[in-house]
Amino acid sequence: MTIDLNADLGESYGRWTLGDDEAMLDLITSANVACGFHAGDPTTLHRTCRQAVARGVVIGAQVGYPDLAGFGRRFLDISAEDLTAGVLYQIGALDGLARSVGGRVRYVKPHGALYNTAVDHEQQATAVVAAVRGYDPTLPVLGLPGSALLAVAADQGLRAVTEYFIDRNYTSEGRLVDRRQPDALISDADEAARRAVRAARDCVAESMCTHGDSPGAVRMAQTVRAALAEAGIDTAPFLAGSA
Repeated sequence: MTIDLNADLGESYGRWTLGDDEAMLDLITSANVACGFHAGDPTTLHRTCRQAVARGVVIGAQVGYPDLAGFGRRFLDISAEDLTAGVLYQIGALDGLARSVGGRVRYVKPHGALYNTAVDHEQQATAVVAAVRGYDPTLPVLGLPGSALLAVAADQGLRAVTEYFIDRNYTSEGRLVDRRQPDALISDADEAARRAVRAARDCVAESMCTHGDSPGAVRMAQTVRAALAEAGIDTAPFLAGSA
């Protein structure tokens, strides 16, 4: 039994450092790398791609709203044309940086508010899928099970990859609890590890996410990896091959 473990990386900007990307890259199998719209500057993204390639970690483009001030966690009422063009721009930028260090973008995952909006907002989900298809129709799309994003992606011939968050709570409808709620995040590493093992055994998703910017993110990832190994569950990219 194997499961993919992903994390959001490359989110530092200028003198603002967020997370320990190098440590996380030693623990995960797929990296959702920011693309400069919600977080990440060119040097940070270039460095993150280089470090991912060195470790054989698969690189994914984590595309978001053009909202650096809000870290991409605020809904934007953006036109489908602008959203498609913006997602295309982000994938192309990160892919260029990745290719310069011997890697390439292998999948796409929306970030923050765009991720949550694309769960039910079919127009924005369709705009994101249009961008992925326009850039490279072989790129898989990561999203929430039952989301409009994955339904549209599958309908358009893209590989739709389900994802489970080990450090986030869910509503009874299977949506992520709003980050503004006190119970949105799970900070207990042992609890996250138990959730990860249970989710892997129950095959609830192809990939599991642990956030790289959360307090104690490295310890949580270490604890999860150890728990998975103890349960006889290997970690490997959901995509064959390496970065």
